[in-house]
Amino acid sequence: VECSNAAEALEAAGAGADIVLLDNLPPQELHSAAAQVKAAHPGVTVEASGGVVLETLPQFLGPHIDVVSMGCLTHSAPALDFALRV
Repeated sequence: VECSNAAEALEAAGAGADIVLLDNLPPQELHSAAAQVKAAHPGVTVEASGGVVLETLPQFLGPHIDVVSMGCLTHSAPALDFALRV
């Protein structure tokens, strides 16, 4: 479930979500929200997303973050034109 704050994440986890995506949170708020979710629901996977680029990646890593999504990997990828003929 995509969440934009700690309250939404806790509600989603409490309702049975297996994965909570904390989207577009500043790193400090992200880590606080992730810690709250893990404290209340240790089995829930917490994913960080939104605004993560290689230069800022270390700011999004932490003990309560299980997965980090980086849209820049696909948004900035050059196109490749190929065909497979059998």
